[in-house]
Amino acid sequence: MAARKSDKTALAKFPGALLLVGAGKMGSAMLDGWLARGLAPKRIATIEPQPGKSMKALTKRGLKLNPKGKATAAAAIVIAVKPQTAPAAVPPLAAYVDKSTLVLSIMAGRTIGFLEKSLPGAAIVRAMPNTPAAIGRSISVAVANGKVSARQRKLATDLLAAIGKVEWVQDEALIDAVTALSGSGPAYVFLLAEAMTKAGIAAGLPAELAARLARETVAGSGELLHRSELDAATLRQNVTSPGGTTAAALEVLMGPGGFDELLTKAIAAATRRSRELAG
Repeated sequence: MAARKSDKTALAKFPGALLLVGAGKMGSAMLDGWLARGLAPKRIATIEPQPGKSMKALTKRGLKLNPKGKATAAAAIVIAVKPQTAPAAVPPLAAYVDKSTLVLSIMAGRTIGFLEKSLPGAAIVRAMPNTPAAIGRSISVAVANGKVSARQRKLATDLLAAIGKVEWVQDEALIDAVTALSGSGPAYVFLLAEAMTKAGIAAGLPAELAARLARETVAGSGELLHRSELDAATLRQNVTSPGGTTAAALEVLMGPGGFDELLTKAIAAATRRSRELAG
């Protein structure tokens, strides 16, 4: 189920308080997206031991930073801490949970079962976004436990849609492959730009020119893929003239031991590692 891209005020009528736990790069990107979609700072509380200047500035607009005193139930809790800190960070959140609270976790490797041990009975959504969230171009894949209502599912979609597109799956086991493909995927694209730069230098181009050509080619091709109705294979074929320079390069990249085989092995390795981290 894709998020509605045109709904820029989906969070303007957020039904209560939102607690953001962890405001690193991904948490901050989500916060920026929520504010852009109409969520009032006064409805947000953030637990972050090392807040940046922009977050501190938001306290002047009503955001509650590291709230003290008696905890009250939140409409939604978004857990964006590093997974290794989860055993300490998650159990105290039970004080903010009641039967109407949505718990949305974007921690890699931490399963719904892990969260349910500390937050029994909670409506939990586990999601995997990726780093293009920083420019509102993430792709998130989400899965819910049996406690999540239709209203809470829509709320989770709205929260994730603030940083990009959203897809839902039924089987949590798929999240390991999602992590390997789209969660880690930006690193593969950046590696492609690195490798193209090095190859350009090896072919005789000045280093700065090679880097610019690689960057703009990867970025422009990605934008073309984003905007085009054609699939990736057709776009590739459109660049490739029989017997031409592109065809010569693709004979190497698509041959035995080439790009397809390497990437299949890489994503399989990342999937295995995701399962190991999840225990």
